[in-house]
Amino acid sequence: MHRPTDPPTPSPTPEKPAETTRDGISDSARHGVNDRVAAQPGDPGTGAGAAGVLRHGVLLEVAYDGTAYHGWAAQKNARAVEETLLGAVTALDPRVRSLRGASRTDAGVHAEGQLVAFDTSRAIPPRGWVLGLNQHLPDDVAVRASRPVAVGYSPRFAARGKRYRYRVLVDAVRDPIWRTRAWRVSEVDVAAMAREAEDAKGTHDFVAFRSSGDERDYTVRTLSRIDVEHDANSRLVSVIVEGNAFLYNMVRILVGTMIDVGRGRLEPGAVGRALESRDRRRAGTTAPAHGLVLERVEVDLPDGEADRWPP
Repeated sequence: MHRPTDPPTPSPTPEKPAETTRDGISDSARHGVNDRVAAQPGDPGTGAGAAGVLRHGVLLEVAYDGTAYHGWAAQKNARAVEETLLGAVTALDPRVRSLRGASRTDAGVHAEGQLVAFDTSRAIPPRGWVLGLNQHLPDDVAVRASRPVAVGYSPRFAARGKRYRYRVLVDAVRDPIWRTRAWRVSEVDVAAMAREAEDAKGTHDFVAFRSSGDERDYTVRTLSRIDVEHDANSRLVSVIVEGNAFLYNMVRILVGTMIDVGRGRLEPGAVGRALESRDRRRAGTTAPAHGLVLERVEVDLPDGEADRWPP
């Protein structure tokens, strides 16, 4: 009787080395095995501690066009920058549950240098975070840089100061190029605006320059800089404001008051009178959100700048 023979044993297939994709994250890291560390208890598939260990801190520098967003902070039934960025982060590490932003920008306000920290279980290098996250973000939000920080690091509490820029387009005719980036006014006395700015410099109680939604008891703030400058485009006027901290809508009310004086709607000295009276009714209008940009947040970084990418 014919007896069937066993099929030949196939030759072992050589193991394919891990490849690094264009976002800087290796295939092995993308599927749960870290580039730098082996799987630990709590990693997927080990059966222990399903929540994982968030053993790495990451600090991002984020830019966004705030036109389509209801501010930084996540909220129900409204699109926010925070939840958009969190969605990209969880695409790379589903264990991340929250972000820590340096500034809660309002609806329509833009940012060039928002700082955002989070804790992660993934030992992804800074380049990998930047390129990987940007693949999961819409065109109006981008991660501009990344660096490692201590777990639990909060840019809000480490902040020494912030710099804002408010742009005003002085033009009798609307310009679609600047419709979401500058407040258009037909004419304004820039010199009068600059004189008002002088009264705001230094340490003052800015209670008259906050919106009703701000209920903080301590309202003294220090402005180290408030300058009025012409941009390279002669139609554009910028108000640059630097300070240690800001109240809700403080920059926008301050700029609106300066513009009201520059347009002759308020008498000169309005900023000083509002500061002295501590009465919001003595200040001017609240400038529209779309002219405001958070340019930079100054923070204490105990680990230095060596590992930032790009340098």
